[in-house]
Amino acid sequence: MRILIVDDDRIFREELAELLSDDAHTVVAQPSVPKALEALAQEEFDVVLTDLKMPRQSGLDLLREVRSRWPRTFVVVVTGFATVETALDAMRLGAFDYVRKPFRLDQVRETLRLVAQEREFDAPEGALRDPWREARTLAEGGRYEVLFFGEEKSSPGPHLHVERLDPANPYLLAERTEAFLADHPNAAVVLSGVERLVERHRLEDIVTILDRLRSDLEGHGPLRVGFNPRRLSPEAAASLGGAVAAPEIQATLEALASPIRRKVLLRLAEAPASFGAAMEAAGVDDSPKFAFHMRKLVEAGLVLHEQETYRLTARGAAGARLVTDATFLPPAEAARNLAFPGRGSR
Repeated sequence: MRILIVDDDRIFREELAELLSDDAHTVVAQPSVPKALEALAQEEFDVVLTDLKMPRQSGLDLLREVRSRWPRTFVVVVTGFATVETALDAMRLGAFDYVRKPFRLDQVRETLRLVAQEREFDAPEGALRDPWREARTLAEGGRYEVLFFGEEKSSPGPHLHVERLDPANPYLLAERTEAFLADHPNAAVVLSGVERLVERHRLEDIVTILDRLRSDLEGHGPLRVGFNPRRLSPEAAASLGGAVAAPEIQATLEALASPIRRKVLLRLAEAPASFGAAMEAAGVDDSPKFAFHMRKLVEAGLVLHEQETYRLTARGAAGARLVTDATFLPPAEAARNLAFPGRGSR
């Protein structure tokens, strides 16, 4: 992976850079937030490892900038024991994880492994769906007039209309959909290859466009969004799914956007567990960090805490099934919006 280390302690950053370089990572080390921002503007990084306490601008300042300008870059904060609460604040602001000083190399490696797992999300073959077939199925019988967006040339058919997807201008999606709705009140929309849009634009912008499409189609037909699971992280897939999902599903998707929380759901799907047993199953040895993730699951209504035991709610059991089939949304129904891992995107 391409890693940016940011720490004003020269010895620490040089030692960590050397250790990670020995693990075959490409590493750049910078002493301050301004220098880190310069590096980020010049080249792309998979993950930023930043100290929290630095002169003038802190790791939290850097986190805010990265989340705003480079949302597909993961941020891991490095903290001392006395600043664990600040590290938890960083996670609330969107940091992927934190590691403590003095760090253990195995902890850093495990965190980077989780980052890699997020970036290399794959879906089982049985979960993949063909967006073009999805569009044709919706068009059958004339219940919906279907507008299909794809990059490859496709021929229209009965009740099936085709528009070329322009990755350079995603805003055309909303414009053309709204024009289509004016003539077809029973419109449905299928979008293929949404990862092409995410690769060229900010994830937040694409989420906003999909949310607009979902809103425009309310009272009409469903919105179906296909993506290549090998080119999107689970966090990005969950964000896209949340944009097209019903509000009650969005909290579930947000809670699933963490490998630690997904491990907990799968463990609790087997049987209720104590805090310690769930923490062991998640592979975490930091109680404050794990308590943060458990609170997220409880607040999302996925897990119920009773005395010393945690168990899944009905929504949590459904969430565990979403993790297993890797679609991040429930199975398709005729009138339901859906984001799905796609095969043979057109």
